[in-house]
Amino acid sequence: MSSTNKTEAENVVIRFSGDSGDGMQLTGTLFSNLSAILGNEILTFPDFPSEIRAPLGTLSGVSGFQVNLGASKIYTPGDDADVLIAMNPAALKMNYKSIKKNGIIIIDTDSFKKSDLDKANFTTENPFEELNISDSIQIIPVGLTSLTVAGLEGFEMDNKSVLRSKNMFALGLVCWLFNRPVDKAIDFLQTKFGKKQTILDANVKVLTDGFNYGHNLHLAVNTFLIDKSNEVVKGRYTSINGNKATAWGLIAAAEKAGLQLFLGSYPITPATDIMQELAKRKDLGVKVVQAEDEIAGITLALGASFAGSLAATSTSGPGLALKSEAIGLAVMAELPIVIVDVMRGGPSTGLPTKTEQTDLLQALYGRNGESPVVVIAASTPDDCFHYTYMASKIAVEHMTPVILITDTFIANGTSLWKLPKMADLPVIQPNLVTPDMEDVRVTSRDPESLARYWAIPGMEGFNQRNGGLEKDYITGAISSDPLNHQKMVDMRQAKINYISTKIPELMVEGDVDADTLVIGWGSTYGHLKTAVTNLAKAGEKVALAQFNYIHPLPKNTEEVILKYKNVLVCELNSGQFATYLRSKVPGNYKQYNKVQGQPFNVAELEEAILKAVNSL
Repeated sequence: MSSTNKTEAENVVIRFSGDSGDGMQLTGTLFSNLSAILGNEILTFPDFPSEIRAPLGTLSGVSGFQVNLGASKIYTPGDDADVLIAMNPAALKMNYKSIKKNGIIIIDTDSFKKSDLDKANFTTENPFEELNISDSIQIIPVGLTSLTVAGLEGFEMDNKSVLRSKNMFALGLVCWLFNRPVDKAIDFLQTKFGKKQTILDANVKVLTDGFNYGHNLHLAVNTFLIDKSNEVVKGRYTSINGNKATAWGLIAAAEKAGLQLFLGSYPITPATDIMQELAKRKDLGVKVVQAEDEIAGITLALGASFAGSLAATSTSGPGLALKSEAIGLAVMAELPIVIVDVMRGGPSTGLPTKTEQTDLLQALYGRNGESPVVVIAASTPDDCFHYTYMASKIAVEHMTPVILITDTFIANGTSLWKLPKMADLPVIQPNLVTPDMEDVRVTSRDPESLARYWAIPGMEGFNQRNGGLEKDYITGAISSDPLNHQKMVDMRQAKINYISTKIPELMVEGDVDADTLVIGWGSTYGHLKTAVTNLAKAGEKVALAQFNYIHPLPKNTEEVILKYKNVLVCELNSGQFATYLRSKVPGNYKQYNKVQGQPFNVAELEEAILKAVNSL
């Protein structure tokens, strides 16, 4: 090719795919961060197997990373990709159906030998014909491995380290394809490998080689040009994943509340990064204890809560099950604690690196006795910060456990995030006793909110005994009186119900006067928002209500839902939120459910919503 044209695009989707050891997560993360620095909106979707290392070149070992770059606000990582980087035949086979018409596939020709094709269960030596890949898709064959090896001649590196650097050649090639300045990518490499000079030099060399290779040979008919987002307001930005945003939300809340942050936790995929991020923050006074198991993690946190800390514990579905008795103790003792549940595929070990919304009923009801807790769900990687902060605020102001639900999709995914100013964050006022109070007992409470007063051990005149046995409503002494127990059960629920007056009302987006209302909760927001927006552009009238506050529900929930003739609930489970809604606002709810370990895609939602609209 003699020349390459630059094609302006509103958004472009790129998917990096290869073996687990090919560095696709690192490559995708670096490219995403680079694009965020350049002012693009981003949303990413890391998708990798749970095996530590599946056999090389096999279908079960394919690891992927998808990023959607936008010149305006985007809400999903994209359904289909404009560009696929396939490091081997298995990666091609697992992803070829998701390439757009006129898309581009870049392959490493060195990894497409017969033995590689055999590992991916190809029966011929032409995988493109065998997969019936459209002629409209441009195939760009590049000897990524051999070019990397040639480029690193003279470097004192073993063969394994040399081969692992080929992902940087691919990154350089993609930087050229998307008109990304390679010097910014080098800055990221210096940050990551600054203490390993040989590895840094090798990666910079290969990255630059990849960029120059694409530039000099004009490999593609068109390169892509995505302008800075026109919706990014002035401020400081970073790209952030949901787990890191969750950790920072806890830190900010503790600072705002004037409390020390304590996390008692146990490693579990995909929540471990929250603990790891907080463990780095000793400089901010954060205390982290990696406990011997899930039960010890939460009970350590409850001890810290009793002692006056903002206490938290992080886990996933299996760990939430193990923590259930201790959550019940927190309900009975009325101790504030934030329990972060990063949902994954289940049951049991299930699909530990995949995503679902299947823990909702467990979060709502998975304890013995009448044991009400606040349940909140985040929607995007960046708003994990906000909802973690609000979970902390509710916990310490209303003296209750709060379960914050995220999931693998938003925990590992990244988006552009504007750093907030501490002064702009909502005030947090823990419900602490004050020295002027008199005769405060363990069950003494605010008459309006019903939140009991928090007496920190060591405060003279406020000695208290707390525990898991039922207490007398007035004296706080242990009580087994039937009428008192009824009163305490009612009070604990009323305390949670009151919180509905302190949370935002349910908002309706789209055409509020439509006959059909689409309902979602948590991380499905981006896909539902995009589907409803697309349908509106096509002339369809659809409204959207996305829930983040689950228990209690926003106070106007019934008013909103009963306004619509047709209600469709979409969720990544078999109908848990729909079941819950029926118990709160009885009605004829339609459902669209998916439990495949993957998020929704926009196209399937559009089809489901249209079907619901046409059913009237």
